[in-house]
Amino acid sequence: MNDQLPDENSCRFTAVLNRKVPVGNLLNALGHMTAGLAGGYRKADDLWFLKYEDADGGLHPYISHFPFIVLEADNSNQIRAVRQQAVAQGISFTDFTSTMTIGTSAEQLQATKSTPEAGLEYYGICLFGPTDQIKALTKKFSLFRT
Repeated sequence: MNDQLPDENSCRFTAVLNRKVPVGNLLNALGHMTAGLAGGYRKADDLWFLKYEDADGGLHPYISHFPFIVLEADNSNQIRAVRQQAVAQGISFTDFTSTMTIGTSAEQLQATKSTPEAGLEYYGICLFGPTDQIKALTKKFSLFRT
């Protein structure tokens, strides 16, 4: 099967997280963004989810063949800029804002709808696409550190 896999460096997942947000909130946002990106991706087979098997026959399924890089931004506006570029370039992404942390899902939808984009506080953005495009968008960011 390994000879059938695409070049693992041809595509990548990259998350950019707002370091001003507490780590627990960022992990929640990262989980939501990753689930949303994978679940909403137009061609799921292109994500190359693999089923690892251990020596006892136990399965460890649905791990992507492609790297997943986590970077940090200084603030929400840096994430907003990445989002704007992703939209302009047609790169697949999901983002997470502070309006998505309050109350019920219905309340979160309403809070987001009633907030102008310029007023949203971005916790993070998660992207998937060709490595060269993703690197060009995210080259100014450093690896996330706690």
